Amino acid sequence: MKNFTDRVAAITGAGSGMGRSLAIRLAREGCHLALADRNAASLADTAQLAQAAAPQIVGAPLLITTRVLDVADRAAMVDWAAETAAQHRRVNLVFNNAGVALSSTIEGMDYTDLEWIVGVNFWGVVHGTKAFLPYIKASGAGHIVNTSSVFGLFAQPGMSGYNATKFAVRGFTESLRQELDLMKCGVSATCVHPGGIHTGIAQSSRIAPNMVGFMLENEQQGKDDFEKFFITTADEAARVILDGVRKNKRRVLIGRDARAADWLARTLPAAYQALVVMQARRMKRLAEKRARRAAQIDGRRV
Repeated sequence: MKNFTDRVAAITGAGSGMGRSLAIRLAREGCHLALADRNAASLADTAQLAQAAAPQIVGAPLLITTRVLDVADRAAMVDWAAETAAQHRRVNLVFNNAGVALSSTIEGMDYTDLEWIVGVNFWGVVHGTKAFLPYIKASGAGHIVNTSSVFGLFAQPGMSGYNATKFAVRGFTESLRQELDLMKCGVSATCVHPGGIHTGIAQSSRIAPNMVGFMLENEQQGKDDFEKFFITTADEAARVILDGVRKNKRRVLIGRDARAADWLARTLPAAYQALVVMQARRMKRLAEKRARRAAQIDGRRV
């Protein structure tokens, strides 16, 4: 798929971040859109921005449809895929982009939180892939783009639930790509591994109380520190993803941090874990130092 003009793309998590940027970039190229998100207001804003970005085509305006849903809801995803195919007459691409984050130790992790992140990050990708694949195959030319993460390449403490889902997406998508290669059905698949992207995922993440004092000073500080590693814009991420689709890449790495992590995992497939532990200990000491300083300042104020 070398261009997206007059194609039809479905995007989950389209209300913000990479999903919104993908929608806007695809609209600029004349791609019709089916957008989904849990947040109705944000989804409507994305649809408006995409419509404004679309080229003015006389007699054939860009069709943009929206659906408020939870990607963890299998029935809702199946219904949305059928609805999209009916409204747009075909589907060429699906971007299974929606995702959430969770920080917790394994020992202290609540099963409800684990089921939540698996439902969105892994099952959401499975639902989107299986629901749209028959329609994409029927179009004769298409692509499935599943978002993993830099944490689908290597693991870190306190992120076991997130790591598990992103490693699962990677394995699922790599297997899918091989099956599609064997089928020679005109459909391909790409697994995306973003590094730190400027999105709202850090501030909307769930941080379990067990992380405070273990690796974090406090919940908000943890979110703020996580956000400091976001070095790539969502628009740049969308550009890299779409270039990857054009080149039919199996894997797309976004950001120098993702490339560094990929190199580290390849070079030191087991030993990298000790390096991560060293860095985590350093961050913990810094958090404790900040906490002591804050306590001293509060004490002087009293």
